[in-house]
Amino acid sequence: MVTRRATHAGSWYTDKSLVLSQQLDGWLADVPSSITPVGKASSQAGNISVPTPNARAIIGPHAGYSYSGPAAAWAYKIVDWANAKRIFLLFPSHHYYLSGAATTGCSKYATPIGDLAIDTTLVKQIQKDWGLEVMERGVDEDEHSSEMHLPYIYKMLSLKSTAFQSDPASVPLVPIMVGSTDARAEAHYGSLLAPYLSDPSNIFVISSDFCHWGLRFRYTYYQTPDSSSGISLKSNSKVSSDFPIHESIAAVDKESMDAVEAGSHKEFLQQLRDSGNTVCGRHPIGVFMAAVEKAELEEGKGRFKFVKYERSSLVKDVRDSSVSYASAFAVL
Repeated sequence: MVTRRATHAGSWYTDKSLVLSQQLDGWLADVPSSITPVGKASSQAGNISVPTPNARAIIGPHAGYSYSGPAAAWAYKIVDWANAKRIFLLFPSHHYYLSGAATTGCSKYATPIGDLAIDTTLVKQIQKDWGLEVMERGVDEDEHSSEMHLPYIYKMLSLKSTAFQSDPASVPLVPIMVGSTDARAEAHYGSLLAPYLSDPSNIFVISSDFCHWGLRFRYTYYQTPDSSSGISLKSNSKVSSDFPIHESIAAVDKESMDAVEAGSHKEFLQQLRDSGNTVCGRHPIGVFMAAVEKAELEEGKGRFKFVKYERSSLVKDVRDSSVSYASAFAVL
């Protein structure tokens, strides 16, 4: 019995159980009961109710909770958690290089508010069948993009799932770290994930922040509305006050979000190539989009709708930086 420790608690978010629980409750309470999506296509379809029946997949951010905690609540509150029996968590790798994917060797993932069990039987099965690496515990614990979702998963299950309330181990987790995959690898893993989409008791959490902009991120892309192509700003570049940098960042992010909403894995990858947008969870998003394309779902099912978009700051000067946070959901 090996437990992944909550190694980022006390720094990226509080390690005080009661305080953390109250923070999550507060952010969830701030989410309205009816939401207008923010995507180009989804915003035309009218408001959506919270929670949404059969909403079983989300994209959510993974920064420190002081930055992304409120935005993540919008995705988590929309999910239909009542019948959840298994949670797939797809997340990127920030510290460990792999060209494929990996899963955990742990049997539990700890959070300050309670432990989440791992579906060790299924994890071992897909590790073998999918040819996945098994993360060493140090690799597992170094990765924040998985950990930042765990308290929210535990909170929502404890509030909404009667099975979890009776026995937390009855709703286990299936963690999958997705590395620097190319289009072919994402299509491959997507085809393997696709059969699990049809099970109404499976929930899918995809971990991703959006644009990381600034010299420290080596991404200073800037494009005005009347230009067909962008430029990379330098430390001494001057930008017109008529179209500040943060508006360009938002425009690029919204292009990425619209490509995700369109449901085409190929279109999403092309938009990322064209803009260079630093969507850090692009590979797990790509795997899930490929899974939706492979699965035999009803028309429109599996298409994400973005419901929240925020940034850590509004960049006006080239020497500034920001990270974008977007939350989305899909009905399966």
